[in-house]
Amino acid sequence: MTEQLIHIDQKLFEILETVSDPEIPVLSIMEMGVVRSAVIVNGIVEVEITPTYSGCPAMDVIADDIKLAFKQKGYEAKVNLILSPAWTTEWITPKGRAALEKYGIASPLTAEADKEALLGNKKVVKCPQCGSLNTKLISQFGSTACKAFFQCEDCLEPFDYFKCLK
Repeated sequence: MTEQLIHIDQKLFEILETVSDPEIPVLSIMEMGVVRSAVIVNGIVEVEITPTYSGCPAMDVIADDIKLAFKQKGYEAKVNLILSPAWTTEWITPKGRAALEKYGIASPLTAEADKEALLGNKKVVKCPQCGSLNTKLISQFGSTACKAFFQCEDCLEPFDYFKCLK
């Protein structure tokens, strides 16, 4: 597993934990694993973030939300976008995965299982409503580009599946 965090101070971590992912508000950007580092340099908090997807429209909102969160705590913040290494779903924390499921989004599988699920070859995506693996792919694209749309064949509920990225 690739390590996403380079350096972060506890007080900065606590502030960053208050910033929600704008597309999945039950997750903080720390739980999503988009924060690479946060350090204070010459009195300014410098935060590095990595987008979940190339061209992810939420990154501008996240940067603004980070600056606002630090401003409210008396800090000036600068946000830099870091593209390498690329973000991976492995960076979503266990707490984040649990929050996804509770919110009704199936959390990402391994790359191999993801491919089988998105090609409709295997029933490996678990319904976040009832826990059944008796699910079917409706569309490879869900509410956002990073999600696919599935339906449970037991409880009949539709749901998003967060695609695996490696």
